[in-house]
Amino acid sequence: MKRKLAVGAVLSASALLAGAIQVSAGIAQALPNPAAQNAAGQHRGQLLALAASQAPSAAKALGLGAQENLVVKDAIVDADGTRHFRYERTYNGLPVLGGDLIVHQDAKGQVRGSEKAVSGSVAPASLSPKLTAAQAASKATGAVQATVGTSKDADEAALTSVSGANNGAQLVIWAADGAPRLAYRTTVEGVRADGTPSRQLLVTDADTGAVLSTHEEIQTIDAAGTGNGVFVGSVPLTTTLSGSTYTLKDASRGGQYTTNLANKTSGKGTVYSKTTNSWGNGLVSNGESAAVDAQYGAAVTWDFYKNTFGRSGIRNDGVGAYSRVHYGRNYVNAFWDDSCFCMTYGDGASNTHPLTELDVSGHEMSHGVTSNTAGLNYSGESGGLNEATSDIFGTMVEFYANLSKDNPDYLIGELININGDGTPLRYMDKPSKDGGSADYWSSTVGSKDVHYSSGVANHFFYLLAEGSGAKTINGVSYNSPTYNGATLTGIGRDKAAQIWYRALSVYMTSTTNYKGARTATLSAAADLYGSGSVQYNAVAAAWTGVNVN
Repeated sequence: MKRKLAVGAVLSASALLAGAIQVSAGIAQALPNPAAQNAAGQHRGQLLALAASQAPSAAKALGLGAQENLVVKDAIVDADGTRHFRYERTYNGLPVLGGDLIVHQDAKGQVRGSEKAVSGSVAPASLSPKLTAAQAASKATGAVQATVGTSKDADEAALTSVSGANNGAQLVIWAADGAPRLAYRTTVEGVRADGTPSRQLLVTDADTGAVLSTHEEIQTIDAAGTGNGVFVGSVPLTTTLSGSTYTLKDASRGGQYTTNLANKTSGKGTVYSKTTNSWGNGLVSNGESAAVDAQYGAAVTWDFYKNTFGRSGIRNDGVGAYSRVHYGRNYVNAFWDDSCFCMTYGDGASNTHPLTELDVSGHEMSHGVTSNTAGLNYSGESGGLNEATSDIFGTMVEFYANLSKDNPDYLIGELININGDGTPLRYMDKPSKDGGSADYWSSTVGSKDVHYSSGVANHFFYLLAEGSGAKTINGVSYNSPTYNGATLTGIGRDKAAQIWYRALSVYMTSTTNYKGARTATLSAAADLYGSGSVQYNAVAAAWTGVNVN
């Protein structure tokens, strides 16, 4: 059984839907209307265009070679005009994995600093591969086939079949480990024992076919009208009316919608629709109840990012993701899939325990935010930071919604009972209570599964927000220790979240490790509250409290 809450990404979704009506008050304050969303999109487009125009001068200021070009990924401009442009890099026209960087400019365009995923050269020794793309795809497929029936850890469902490489192999430069070389990037698809689709992204040496990196793109949870959901209870829903038919489509939040897969394992499913605007009854036996959870979870996640950070959707482009419920039969999992830009939920054991809890929704969709900002690699310490980011913001979504039926807490997946004994998946105050997560950093933490190495950052965030020692929050008891025995006072979860988001969106890169995360969050705290402020000093103390110095 998997315990994972996982990875996120990008793809275009449906266009904004006309004719949306809001039958009751929204979850919070949604983006006012499609016209406002279009304006936000145009503004983002202008920022991206500005970043693209600055790419040549930025490359020159950074001393990049003539064969290196910068491709804009994201752009943030502060109120004082300071610019933060995030770029991917190419070398001789080939994508450089680990070549991403951030350029900081003043309001006049002068470069004031930068962060690079790798500090050295990204030039490979050769640009001539010994293997053809077809040979590379075959070797990558063979490497995945060799894992059929095996599992990397006891909590991960074994791969049971491999359908082969999808769209062949792409020539790239692998530089993420600091030793640049020519490589191929291949996607190999298959199915796992619990019914979860598998889409593994492999990077292999272009000369030998040796696997340099592997990453499962489909990660699992191993975790207006009115609706009554299984976990969220009675909530308002923004729906769309066309003629006499209501649908679970929300034009005020990027056109996001929810579909019924009806126990299938492929396709988009059928959008929920009916002639009345009341959905579900709170019981699992009513299939609409899980759909209410999913639709509300997507909406409150949208609102959290919009009203907390000014972010318009997962990609910050005003486009909403969609959700699929009732995936497969007896499927005890849920997953985020980059390729469809969608969230999928199983119905659990005996089809009676849906995985549609609110912090699951917030966690999964936050992987998409990470993908579209820092792009943290999903392995080693950066993988732990990736997972922790989703735990942190999934938790913040739960506090933002503040539902009586889903008490906000620092426990992950506490309502879905995926362990079968009533315990949550993870604990942020003392991560080791789950039996595998790390409370503190050590030189071996990067070798742990990313869902366990995430404990260091989860613990840091709890200490920063709430402080150390025993306390009760919303009726839940916590007792958070520190590595050095220090007593820490928290700055509150809202300020802690602002610091983490700015660090993620402005300072972290794909290869950021725990030492780099400390630097990034201190820079973020200095930006927001001032160097040497109470908040800045609290960030430093919280990292020391988890042995990151």
